[in-house]
Amino acid sequence: MFRKVARLFVIKTRWEAFLIIYALALGATARGTAYLHEYPGWGGWALFLACTGAVFMAGAKILDCLKFEQAEKVAARTRGDTD
Repeated sequence: MFRKVARLFVIKTRWEAFLIIYALALGATARGTAYLHEYPGWGGWALFLACTGAVFMAGAKILDCLKFEQAEKVAARTRGDTD
């Protein structure tokens, strides 16, 4: 039963990854906007860019890991391993 619930939190496709990255971007821009209001000027803009930059790095890592996991599954199938 725990395994079925745990599978809900695994990113399996690129489409799911893009949805998660989109949600991260929405949260980051909302947080960045709050920083702009709280810290007007260059400090607010620097924090805003840090928030959005973190989403770019996280999104790239999610997509790279997904590509790696899919390549690993294909390699396991060609070797004859079972999942």
